[in-house]
Amino acid sequence: MINSMQGAACETNAPKARNVLLCDIGSTYTKLTAVDIEKGKIIGFSKSYTTIEDDVTIGYNKALELLKDQTGEIHFAKKLCASSAAGGLKIISSGLVPDLTAKASRLASASAGGKVIKTYSYELTEDDAKNIESENPDIILLSGGIDGGNKEVLLHNATMVSKISGNFHVIVAGNKSAKDDVAKILSQNVVFTENVMPEFGVLNIEPVKEVIRKLFIENIVSAKGLDSIQKIMDMEIIPTPLAVLEACEILGKNIGEIMAYDLGGATTDVYSIADGSPKTIDCFMNGLQEPYAKRTVEGDLGMRYSMEALLEQTETENLIRGYQLNEPDYHKWIRICREYKGTLPTGDFEKYHTIDEAIASEAIKISTNRHVGTKKKVMTLAGEAFLQEGKDLTGIKYIIGSGGAIINARNPQKILQKAIYTPSDAELLKPLKPTLLLDESNCMCAMGLLSRIEPNLAVQLMKENFKEI
Repeated sequence: MINSMQGAACETNAPKARNVLLCDIGSTYTKLTAVDIEKGKIIGFSKSYTTIEDDVTIGYNKALELLKDQTGEIHFAKKLCASSAAGGLKIISSGLVPDLTAKASRLASASAGGKVIKTYSYELTEDDAKNIESENPDIILLSGGIDGGNKEVLLHNATMVSKISGNFHVIVAGNKSAKDDVAKILSQNVVFTENVMPEFGVLNIEPVKEVIRKLFIENIVSAKGLDSIQKIMDMEIIPTPLAVLEACEILGKNIGEIMAYDLGGATTDVYSIADGSPKTIDCFMNGLQEPYAKRTVEGDLGMRYSMEALLEQTETENLIRGYQLNEPDYHKWIRICREYKGTLPTGDFEKYHTIDEAIASEAIKISTNRHVGTKKKVMTLAGEAFLQEGKDLTGIKYIIGSGGAIINARNPQKILQKAIYTPSDAELLKPLKPTLLLDESNCMCAMGLLSRIEPNLAVQLMKENFKEI
């Protein structure tokens, strides 16, 4: 329990329900959390392998039986669920200028809970179209041009997308002047929403987030075999990353600016709840003012499925030397991880925990460096000044670690310290003196779900269950 985490209470008029079941159906594990609303506490937690290849209800029922061993036979007044099974939403985003509309569409996709697997700028080529088709995305997000501005690129890209085969939806969130022409080009599985950048430098991502959420509920849930779970839930299933983002948002409003990490087998998700504006009068924004609640998902920084891509970004010799690893053990552990990508290896692997922690540390360091903003010195007619791109996160108060690789580590503090600024980080606007917290109950997703009906209690339980390290 973190006694120093203080803040104003949230207001809610939601009716009280005695017991609530909160479900997180992931690609590897199905996790269930039971909360007694009247007593204001978590009364049980269980997990079982997600049976995505057969029927997700099998894994859900196994987890439910394990939960009953702790709680006994109880009635749940409400059941809420989030899911990232089968990798969640795969989104391709496309915009006009890389640092403007393309970035805006990427931010909108990530904050909605999707996994942005590729971002394109300017006009799509034939090769781009072939690559998009090979990725088999769930959603293609087309943006480009402020309202009343350039519409040629959006029309060209819509034409290219119309030639791509696959079972995907297209979201159009670009120049509204192009809507009628785009509608003639894309006649099926297309949804129009507000421009992600209606004016130059102005972000408008909430409408896109809502459309992505609805598509997840209406189509992706059924496609991933979760429709049977949806029938026994009291609210619509939402993407797991969206639930985590909502937990971060409500906690950040209560205790101050925070960052959170969810380090998994396939991705490293980074969340920041902070203003991020320049903090000195001689520093000026260059490019987009990023959203207060931001999520980035790094698909090449995972502990198992994406380990190969992660290790490619770290020199083996430097990793072994920097973390003082035993070289033969290191190479043996990598071979083991390649063999057991989707399941936990069996046997005595105790001595390899330092290797996993070293790899996790690299994932945190690289994902942080991508998420935070930069500050560069420039000379002007008035003298020396600074240009900032992205968010200034130097004033972050808390960093929260979640995900199995962090929660189960011998030394999670060592892993999370890679998110903190050091002199070698030079221009990176990383947190300077944050307090490190561990989500040892792995309850971030559950608390995001709970915040939809009991926001006060969700904040209280996060305060009680996040351990300072």
